[in-house]
Amino acid sequence: MSAILTLEGLAAGYGDLLAVRAVSLEVREGECVALIGANGAGKTTTLRAISGLIPVRAGRAVFRGQPLAGLSPRRIVELGLAHVPEGRQLFPSLSVRENLDMGARTSAARGARGASFEAVFRLFPWLRERERQLAGTLSGGEQQMLAIGRGLMARPRLLLLDEPSLGLAPLMVRSIFEIIETVNRQGTTILLVEQNVLRALQLCHRGYVLENGEVTLTGAREALLGSGHVRQAYLGM
Repeated sequence: MSAILTLEGLAAGYGDLLAVRAVSLEVREGECVALIGANGAGKTTTLRAISGLIPVRAGRAVFRGQPLAGLSPRRIVELGLAHVPEGRQLFPSLSVRENLDMGARTSAARGARGASFEAVFRLFPWLRERERQLAGTLSGGEQQMLAIGRGLMARPRLLLLDEPSLGLAPLMVRSIFEIIETVNRQGTTILLVEQNVLRALQLCHRGYVLENGEVTLTGAREALLGSGHVRQAYLGM
């Protein structure tokens, strides 16, 4: 499989704070790849730099052969990369359908909105039943599903998911991970940042461990699940 996303020595941050100093990783077409680490390790910053929400200060981020530095978030979405942020960041006063429609803002996505709505409704049948309901009245798990659906409306080749299980009940967490697995199996490549390290590694094909803004360990899921450092630091074993 060829690489759809490559980071080489990526550095990014906020103001005087350099939250990510030297991140190098690769995501191949069709994979689900986990990016794990403690709070403050730089995981969210990495995703925000990839999607153009904060500038890349050093190194390179390349998506489908296109360097991303200097590109607007809109242009990056047009290239086929969508970002489902931590905390969902829906529009609470808009309906479910209106929130989904906000994900289809590029010309290609607008032209395929009908097919995209149907695909999202098949994945989340309850969205069709609640499409006129305000997003702010949904439960946390329902909002997370809506956020993922909104990301899929952009018809991405690569989906960045930031902490999709955060704050959710165990039963809803299981449902969210089943949906992510289905999305990946249907052909969307995924880079997953997730606090639930065990579930993330069980789901994904490979993973990277991020500590203090740098990648310290990488490997296939079996290798990381068997790593003494991962088991002690992140799995409590």
